[in-house]
Amino acid sequence: MWMKLVPALTLGFGAAACDAAPADRAQPAQPIGNVPAPVAAAAEPLTLKAGDGVTVHGAYYRARAPKALILLFHQAGSNKGEYAAIAPRLVGAGYSALAIDQRSGGDMFGGRNETVARLGRSAGYGDAKRDLAAALDWAGDKRLPVILWGSSYSGALLFPVAAENGGKAAALLSFSPGEYLGGGDTVRRAAARVRVPVFVTSAKDAAEIQAARTILAAVASPDKTQFIPELGGVHGSSTLIPALNPGGAEANWRAVLAFLDRIVG
Repeated sequence: MWMKLVPALTLGFGAAACDAAPADRAQPAQPIGNVPAPVAAAAEPLTLKAGDGVTVHGAYYRARAPKALILLFHQAGSNKGEYAAIAPRLVGAGYSALAIDQRSGGDMFGGRNETVARLGRSAGYGDAKRDLAAALDWAGDKRLPVILWGSSYSGALLFPVAAENGGKAAALLSFSPGEYLGGGDTVRRAAARVRVPVFVTSAKDAAEIQAARTILAAVASPDKTQFIPELGGVHGSSTLIPALNPGGAEANWRAVLAFLDRIVG
């Protein structure tokens, strides 16, 4: 079979993941905004205000009669442009989406991190937790199930954000998570307080697969899934971009959409 969609209860629990910062390996050969998307969806610019007063820039993609609202968070050195080819497909599947520029990021994927530009520097990973929380607060009055989606370091940040905001998120999708938040078991301890469905995936790399497995094993919810790619697979959410993962993007998409449809129908 060309893919594995593995319920977490069947996984073996191995050693703890490496505490090093993520190696965000996706290096696009062209601006991701030039990659054709299956559905055209115009992004509406907006700004949020984080709890410490920082202005967070974002792009809002509206679906007609959305089933849920997905909050999209990028990897290190990146920006909302990481989702320029991903968010339109989510819209086509019936999900509205907000992609933000966290204060820890840069200009990968042919985009510009407006939050970082305004601050004049990129902050630490942990500092960006306030930006994720601001997006979650913004989503609170939309009267839709809210799903958190993170890439690499932001995939790790999902767990403390969800743990500290119980009841606000309906599910989590984490792409290439690891112990990226200062070492130790910070992410695993937060995962132990997460009681909503969780989906994780990673590059086809033994260390990344094990890092995701270890975090997922700690999740309190019994509804947890790890997708292990048989073909392709790259670091973070860019595993869903055919230009970067030509051999495996579609298999990843099928797993992601199956999880989303099961959670919110």
